[in-house]
Amino acid sequence: MRGGQPNVAEVAEQIAILVSRRPATLAESRFVCIDGPAGSGKTTLARALRRAGPASCRVVHMDDIYEGWQGLGRVSKRVERDLVRPLAAGSTARYQRYDWHRERLAEWRTVEPVDLLVLEGVGSGSRGYADVITTLVWVEAPRDVRIARGVERDGQQVLPQWLAWMGDEAELFAHEDTRARADVLVDGTGVSSPVVRDPH
Repeated sequence: MRGGQPNVAEVAEQIAILVSRRPATLAESRFVCIDGPAGSGKTTLARALRRAGPASCRVVHMDDIYEGWQGLGRVSKRVERDLVRPLAAGSTARYQRYDWHRERLAEWRTVEPVDLLVLEGVGSGSRGYADVITTLVWVEAPRDVRIARGVERDGQQVLPQWLAWMGDEAELFAHEDTRARADVLVDGTGVSSPVVRDPH
């Protein structure tokens, strides 16, 4: 750790070790959901976990599945039906990618069973399929940091959509009680070490 602070690779390695010690829950696969508010650092952690995890690992991004800025409330049912439940049955799954530029659903993408499936994005840790989640990771960061990251990534012109999205996600997290259900709490600014609530 640099200066006593964990970097994202170290956090990912800790999570990979934790997950490897837990039994498979998605048929013969392990299933990690990385949830938390937009701009908190979920995608960065997912990429690091892909590198730290087993060779047979797939990362699916919720950003590819939402139906636009208003799609948060509808996404979990599609994810459960098309992606999670088929994999839980040991079958090939799929999801339909959303084209943000054309503002419409596009091609279907196939997801084969793997040793580790990582689903990252707001709402990924849905209660609807909590029974097959191996480890639920919650990533958080201060609101001003998340807004600054969002504007840097997507441009100042999307700030109204970002602020509306933040309201939608706050309602979702309150309804889902996501943070309280998480196995691991991660500081997306890298200041604090992860908090592991793993009972095993």
